[in-house]
Amino acid sequence: MGKNELSCDCDVIHEEVVARVAKKMPPEESFFELSDFFKVFGDSTRIRILWALDESEMCVCDIAVLLNMTKSAVSHQLRQLRASDLVKTRRDGKVIFYSLADDHVKKIIEMAVEHLEEREQ
Repeated sequence: MGKNELSCDCDVIHEEVVARVAKKMPPEESFFELSDFFKVFGDSTRIRILWALDESEMCVCDIAVLLNMTKSAVSHQLRQLRASDLVKTRRDGKVIFYSLADDHVKKIIEMAVEHLEEREQ
């Protein structure tokens, strides 16, 4: 692609489009929150944990063995994921099980994996 194919040389403002999009645009604060939300996904360890939890509810010990990590390191990442409302817990006696917080998180993980798989084809 040449440089001209990537830039717009027009001086015309499509006022109806700009007005329609501006009317629907969330407040600036929402974009900061969205940016912070996606920063949580910027760590490969947290993504691996989320992927594992997409497959099954697991305890810290299970995740640590699966990912070849210490329980302490996994717990640290799980605290961040809980603080971001991406995972939830369930207690069964002395064991705490972790799972994805809801179907939205499940869809985000699955769609991201699907997107990457499509790119590789």
